[in-house]
Amino acid sequence: MMKTGCWPLWRWLTLESAAEVLVPERSLGRKKTCAMVTEQEVEAIGQTLVDPQQPLQARFRALFTLRGLGGPGAIAWISRAFSDDSVLLKHELAYCLGQMQDRQAIPVLVDVLCDTHQEPMVRHEAGEALGAIGDPEVLEILKKYSTDPVVEVAETCQLAVCRLEWLQQQSGEPAAAGPYLSVDPAPPAKEHDVGRLREALLDEALPLFDRYRAMFALRDAGGKEAALALAEGLRCGSALFRHEIGYVLGQLQHEAAVPQLAAALAQRTESPMVRHECAEALGAIARPTCLAALRAHMADPERVVRESCEVALDMYEYERGPAFQYADRLEQLRLPPS
Repeated sequence: MMKTGCWPLWRWLTLESAAEVLVPERSLGRKKTCAMVTEQEVEAIGQTLVDPQQPLQARFRALFTLRGLGGPGAIAWISRAFSDDSVLLKHELAYCLGQMQDRQAIPVLVDVLCDTHQEPMVRHEAGEALGAIGDPEVLEILKKYSTDPVVEVAETCQLAVCRLEWLQQQSGEPAAAGPYLSVDPAPPAKEHDVGRLREALLDEALPLFDRYRAMFALRDAGGKEAALALAEGLRCGSALFRHEIGYVLGQLQHEAAVPQLAAALAQRTESPMVRHECAEALGAIARPTCLAALRAHMADPERVVRESCEVALDMYEYERGPAFQYADRLEQLRLPPS
């Protein structure tokens, strides 16, 4: 997910209207003020998102701009794009709707989860997004799909149920803010010892929710030891588990994990949802060692993999360039005519 989410750590651009544009990147950044956003500007950004003739990179930047702007108009445009034929784009649509945590997105996400004609990767992300929004009204639908014949969908809904039940146990108290600004499918474990967290992460006898809690605690711990422990997770567990490992390694942005991510991306027998997440993680880490791996799969037989490499290379260029933000469609609209 450019969970960079996909893409789950975010730099902020604060609008005078109190809306906030979130940028899919993993390093915390600055604040900047700009003018209020008009309906016409939201529409122009939405038109870019839903136009299949636009380059995929431009559509992604439009999506993450809408995600940051929020509101009914942004949700409506994001929802319209679920008719697209790009699995990667639809996966990111669901991710962004979940991260927005707006109840108005629940109906479309439920529709996507229930639609067996949608690809498993898209349905899975819709289930995760419903868990991220955190409204207990979706508990029953998530429980229903916790036994879905598609393993990735079933496991995702099981995790979402666990998250909602965990939230209910908190008696309405907000979870403690961590170093990352993403809404995760499980809260980090309270354990801080990297060795013990590694043991929990790799213990396939533990409930998946507990292993996810160890995963996010390792991410929050940071550093080389945590990155290498997480990278071991690319060789175990279900495809859903391994894809989430790729996601958190992209957030962590530690170069120590590059060889393992590149190896998983290159493994043709690996699930495309795992390979896609590894590609996006390499784009987020954005070291020269990532470049060859991404370029090598620009013509991959799996469309979701080659599109992920395309978007990851765009992210790589952004991470290493001078631009203030990735979600730049509003800025581009306001450029004076040349």
